Amino acid sequence: MTAATTMAKPAAGTTGGGRRYALLLALWDSEYASKVYGGYYNVFVAAFGGAGGDGERWDCFRVIAGEFPAPEDLASYDGFVVSGSPHDAYGEEPWIADLCALIQTLHAMGKRVLGICFGHQVLCRALGGRIGKARNGWDVGVKKVTFVRDLEGFGFLGDLEELPSSASLIEVHQDEVWELPPGATVLAFSEKTRVEAFAVGEQALGIQGHPEYTADILHNLIDRLTSQSAIPASVGEDARRTVSETGGPDRAFWMALCKGFLNGGRRSCSRPTLVREPAPEVSSRAIVAGCFTAGTAPMVQLACRASTCQLARAFSLH
Repeated sequence: MTAATTMAKPAAGTTGGGRRYALLLALWDSEYASKVYGGYYNVFVAAFGGAGGDGERWDCFRVIAGEFPAPEDLASYDGFVVSGSPHDAYGEEPWIADLCALIQTLHAMGKRVLGICFGHQVLCRALGGRIGKARNGWDVGVKKVTFVRDLEGFGFLGDLEELPSSASLIEVHQDEVWELPPGATVLAFSEKTRVEAFAVGEQALGIQGHPEYTADILHNLIDRLTSQSAIPASVGEDARRTVSETGGPDRAFWMALCKGFLNGGRRSCSRPTLVREPAPEVSSRAIVAGCFTAGTAPMVQLACRASTCQLARAFSLH
């Protein structure tokens, strides 16, 4: 374990004998999210909660502060959600390295991990893919995401005939997946982003956009990004227009998709079926970050039945 990492006591939601999930928050609560929603924890649970039925429990860990679930508790969780973040998923901060190690451990254990935005990118990085700055720059607003045709073998997607050809999704990112992890499949893409969603079997699902965000959260983010000069005012205005032009995100569909994944594919969402398109080629023609750089100690590879001692070692990268 690095010096910055602590094994936090979870901040829990509902208690009971139902399914248990861990939310790994890679960001601090904005003033707006705190005031309107009581923090991002509530935003995520409102969007993805309910997949596990009565007695479902959500524990919150602020990984950006070095708070992680204890290794001996990992087996008790049915699924994990990694949030977005203002940080780069290819960064070398200790907590990001520890998050990569945790994701690798969870994948070895066969646990379900859902990555959102930064979480989508760090999931790719941890499982052996490559990520970097988006070639087309910032993508902000409500955008059309197109699903790949002829997808097979993913139980959490339900009946393929029930997938839409496309669905609108809130996007706020300037980084992207450049090269998929071994064994990964592109599920969806968009005009600016070649990997909007990918999966590795039934255990890992990455979504570049924000299924949990509402239109008001997007508007607040646009205001903050423009006031901080992170994006030009013109980009902000274009992003605001996408909300009215698209009618807003297809949030119900995306939430149902995420819930179905977290719940083991027991629920599916019925949507109109249109013609799906093939995925674009995903290139790796650039020097971008993998999970570990030169000089970093290799991750201890774990078997699915890793002991508590091995799990603890998995967090020790330096």
